[in-house]
Formats: sequence, structure tokens, C-alpha cells
Amino acid sequence: MNRTGRVERVTKETSVLVEIDLDGSGKVEVATGVGFYDHMLDQLGRHGLFDLTVKTEGDLHIDSHHTIEDTALALGAAFKQALGDKVGIYRFGNCTVPLDESLAQVTVDLSGRPYLVHTEPETMAPMIGEYDTTMTRHILESFVAQAQIALHVHVPYGRNAHHIVECQFKALARALRYASERDPRAAGILPSTKGAL
Repeated sequence: MNRTGRVERVTKETSVLVEIDLDGSGKVEVATGVGFYDHMLDQLGRHGLFDLTVKTEGDLHIDSHHTIEDTALALGAAFKQALGDKVGIYRFGNCTVPLDESLAQVTVDLSGRPYLVHTEPETMAPMIGEYDTTMTRHILESFVAQAQIALHVHVPYGRNAHHIVECQFKALARALRYASERDPRAAGILPSTKGAL
């Protein structure tokens, strides 16, 4: 079964195209106009082994908020579309990723119910290049809302802002990969006692 998603989102502020293949090999083509965000989306595709295309044109003359937010919304919608009926998947996934002095712990449930728990060091630098570090939580909120998943992201410690954010995206990629993979022992089975996800 082809597990792909394609979402176009066009507003007065942005134009976004996202394509994702959950059973890819980590081929990534990303261009949002926000360099560090591109780097994070590249981590998501490569470490999740998702083939991922993201093309965003936004009102960067104002700031990067709309561009980042709308891309995350489209990415969440495309991920949900690619999951399809969720029959035969593991559903749950978790991963802990270190990046030098920083550590991220991510747990996901492809539950059909959006919920985010997110913690990271409060003393983090406010900017990484043109990337506002407060946007990381908003990216995750936007993604979760559209993907309809429960996501817990915890960074218990870290010093360098680049490392703190990047280890979150790497751990998220792996957790999503593990949760969305097909379980060979559960072919044809929906992983829910409710009968729906």
C-alpha cells in the first residue's frame, strides 16, 4: 500500500507544498527560506527515513513566523494523510537522542487525538540565525494539531541552542518512524481496543 501524503496550503501569507512518503529512504528536498528550519526538516526526513519535499514561499519580509507555522501545519496534515487507516502499524514510538551536551527524549502515540507536552531549558538563546527558538514548541503544536497525534518531548538539559533544538527533531524523526512502521505480527490489525484511531 502506498503511504504517501501531499498537501498544498495557500493563504495570503504563505504558499506551502509538502509531500511525504513514510516508506522512503530519507531523500529530502526542503526550501522554506529559513535556513535553520530547513536544516531541522532535513533531519526529520533523513532520520525518519521519510522521503520529504517541502516548498514554502512566505512573507519573510515581516518575519519567519507564518512561514514556519504554515509549513508545520501542512507537514502534519500530510503525515496524517500518509498514515491512512493505520492498520498494522506499531502506533507507539520513542527515542532518546543526545547531541553533545544536550539530550532529547521523545515519545509518540499515533492516537488520533492531538496532545503535546513539551519541555526544554528556559535559558536557551532566543535566536539561531533567523530562527526564533520559541518557535520550536509552536512547530510541534501545529504539527500535532494536524497529524492528530499525542507527542511528549522533553529536553532535560542542554546548553547550546542549536544542539537543544536539533536533538528534538532527530528524536522526533526516529519516534515517528518507529510508530508508523508496519508490525509484521499485526498485519491487518488496527492497534486499538476502541476499533478506531
